[in-house]
Amino acid sequence: MTLDLPLLFALVLALGVGLYVTMDGFDLGIGILFPFAPSDRDRDCMMNSIAPFWDGNETWLVLGGAIMIAAFPVAYATLLPAFYVPIVVMLFALIFRGIAFEFRFRSQGRYRHLWDWIFAGGSALAAFAQGLVLGGFIDGVPVRDGVFVGTTLGFLRPFAVVAGFGLVAGYALLGATWLIFKAEEPTGGFGRRAARPALYATLVFIGIVSLWTPFLYPAIAERWFKLPNILFLWPVPLVTALMAFVIWRTIPSRFAHTPFLATIALFLLAFLGLGISLFPYAVPRSITIWQAANPHATLAFVAVGVAIILPITLAYLAFSHWIFRGKARPDAGYDGGDDD
Repeated sequence: MTLDLPLLFALVLALGVGLYVTMDGFDLGIGILFPFAPSDRDRDCMMNSIAPFWDGNETWLVLGGAIMIAAFPVAYATLLPAFYVPIVVMLFALIFRGIAFEFRFRSQGRYRHLWDWIFAGGSALAAFAQGLVLGGFIDGVPVRDGVFVGTTLGFLRPFAVVAGFGLVAGYALLGATWLIFKAEEPTGGFGRRAARPALYATLVFIGIVSLWTPFLYPAIAERWFKLPNILFLWPVPLVTALMAFVIWRTIPSRFAHTPFLATIALFLLAFLGLGISLFPYAVPRSITIWQAANPHATLAFVAVGVAIILPITLAYLAFSHWIFRGKARPDAGYDGGDDD
């Protein structure tokens, strides 16, 4: 029996997107929360909490783009023209954010506050642009004969804008729970105060997107709401609701890692729901993953590289989190101690 390589690569790509959103999401969330921090000392602690990880987290963005080109060139060539503007905005926002991150450590006086705002603005803009791409993808891209036929600003539709604000709220939640997990007091307390409003906003946007999506595609409504599918698929929203309750319940608890891990689970479940809704399309309503995929021989060659690179990347990220375990402090970064 021949291995279904297009399906395998679709799963790997989904894994990469999920890891990018959750891993880079918490450091973008730190930037989104930056203007609301009570003091400059808290902002120092927030920076120190992500300093060893933020570069490595963006590896998933590069890896996801590389897999998209290598495995699904038809989808890449169709989707990229539809999202040139938000992708370019996201890249420039990430560049300015990275510059601000480095310059802030070396700046004093009034220029330090300038870099604070650039870091915060770059983080929020990058998150919003990613949400525009996600929302525009779900909303659908106009395609004729496998070619994008829309306009440059065609992505600016209400659903995409809602998804953009939803991702900003979700990243703020990831950032707040990361502070609970990694920051010393009083910065950890700021994370607790920010987590519940961010959770409420995130759940509102998840609810809006979840209810809106079936209206975009009648086939999705049929997939989720008709028997026997409903019996197999409805555990996903039920477990999502359970994770939201776990986050809400454990924000004030002494188990500092639990809200962050539950938030990651909440994100992954939300993406699982979207994957169930949109499968098997690489470009919604027009191109399936099999139609978009490269020939089997090319996919087999690429699979060898992915099989080597993916475990190394995962091992590196796990090792870096292990080395820099413990609480971040505003003056010295990490104490090397336990998480609680």
